[in-house]
Amino acid sequence: MVKAHEKYRHFKGDIIEVICVAKHSETLEDMVVYIHNHTYWVRPLSMFEDKTDISSRPDNITGQKYRFEKIGG
Repeated sequence: MVKAHEKYRHFKGDIIEVICVAKHSETLEDMVVYIHNHTYWVRPLSMFEDKTDISSRPDNITGQKYRFEKIGG
């Protein structure tokens, strides 16, 4: 489960920090609020937890297996 203050690497190399998990006001879908380059963003929690293997994508500069991978302890 994604938690506040965890850091993740996006497969394109960006490092993001999770602020919190929130609910979408219309659909009640869980959304991850995160910060990247001093800007706040949201994405569906399902994108953070997706286990689709993207290691062969040509734009995957990190070579990681998943879209978001937790870094650190």
